[in-house]
Amino acid sequence: MFTGLDQEIRAALARGGRHLAPDFETSWSAALRDGRSPWPDLLARAGGDRAAVIDAVAELVGGKTAADPEGGEASAVALEDPLDPLPVDETAWRLGREVRGVFSARSIASGGETGPAAAGAAAVAAESDLGRQAGEHTVVRFVDRVLADAVRRRAADVHFEPGDDGLQVRLRVDGTLRATDSVPSGLARAVVARLKVLADLDLAEHRRPQDGRIRFRAGGVEADLRLATLPTEGGESAVIRVLAAESSGLDLARLGLPGDVEAGLRACLARPHGLVIATGPTGSGKTTTLYACLRALNAPDTKVLTVEDPVECALDGAIQVPVNPAAGLTFSRALRAFLRQDPDVILVGEVRDPETARLAVQAALTGHLVLATLHTNDAATAVARLVDLGVEPFLLAATLEAVVAQRLVRQVCAECGGRGTSACPDCEGTGYRGRLGLFELLRVDEPMRALIATGAPVEALRSRSQADGLVPLRVLARRCLAAGRTTAEEIEPLL
Repeated sequence: MFTGLDQEIRAALARGGRHLAPDFETSWSAALRDGRSPWPDLLARAGGDRAAVIDAVAELVGGKTAADPEGGEASAVALEDPLDPLPVDETAWRLGREVRGVFSARSIASGGETGPAAAGAAAVAAESDLGRQAGEHTVVRFVDRVLADAVRRRAADVHFEPGDDGLQVRLRVDGTLRATDSVPSGLARAVVARLKVLADLDLAEHRRPQDGRIRFRAGGVEADLRLATLPTEGGESAVIRVLAAESSGLDLARLGLPGDVEAGLRACLARPHGLVIATGPTGSGKTTTLYACLRALNAPDTKVLTVEDPVECALDGAIQVPVNPAAGLTFSRALRAFLRQDPDVILVGEVRDPETARLAVQAALTGHLVLATLHTNDAATAVARLVDLGVEPFLLAATLEAVVAQRLVRQVCAECGGRGTSACPDCEGTGYRGRLGLFELLRVDEPMRALIATGAPVEALRSRSQADGLVPLRVLARRCLAAGRTTAEEIEPLL
């Protein structure tokens, strides 16, 4: 029955005092009866080197436990393809010790089948197995540890990035990314799948981006996590934004606003209608500022509606709408619907296009207080940006109440004085802990309205606002540097 290569493998086993395990014996015999030898693919891989295949297979199916290089015992583990290093590395990562792969009975019974049918069957089996892998104790424990570490270290984002060597985990703390963990390639999909399970996303979808939310508690601290996945060449990438679970901690008094800026902003929020803009680059804290404004405005006698991409933070008493372009729910369409909902306050997560800009101004003209964000470098430029988006200058002059521009810069660690010693537990050797907010507020008074209505250039708006008391961001940055609260490296982009 056993001829050719199969007989030679048995002979090699016998010479080494080993034998085929009973379950392999049965599977191997059945495969040969059906005319399916398991070894042709291995022979092709070895470039036709028959002796190499015989030695390798005898070692893999011999049933003995091989010693690892350090003299300890390596665990023998049955695998579909023990010549593939990825599952071997994955198993070693899980067990925390060296392992040696051997052929599983199912692998032998399959006769080493290759081709589209076998690949398709393997893909289906792997997909159905993904949910089980995501629930394994090792994977669950790893994901929980990473998320708890992110909350403890005040991370704003957690990045799970696929690469040739597996999944790299990095945390964005105080605006900078720090590498923390890595996962073997064989477990990368299981870790991302675990995140999808927590966020109630589709495990079977790997070709399209997905978004979801996770409620997570660590050390008595509850966090709201926003998950976004992205298919890449090397596998799925996942990024988690770490948000406050509740809006109760968002308070204007706790943002670090200068006294005059806070007083001016509160005065604008006290108006029954108008447009208030928060502007700055991505990651400058605009949404945090507007949520603090919403919390100041939120009351039983006030109806608050928000449209965001996505909803950043739950606000009790407010009606919050996430945009859904696939369903036709855009910022502009949501704004049109809002005007029929009798709101008092409207938050627009971002003014991106001419239609949204015009509708925001229309809402402010018709008796609503509208809060919105833009991406500009300073407060005066926000006026020009809205005009560029198609808002008539005279309409903007009639509705705009204030623009607050802001930046975040890293703060020198108080514990080590910014020396960045590796022994400092507060800054972990970076020299920084926490970030400072820099804010400039452009108030729109009658002289400013006249300039806006006539289409005055940005420089004229800057000059007028500074004459009214606006302190530019670059001046605030220099003051923080002089006070030793930050470094020249941090404020350089503002100068």
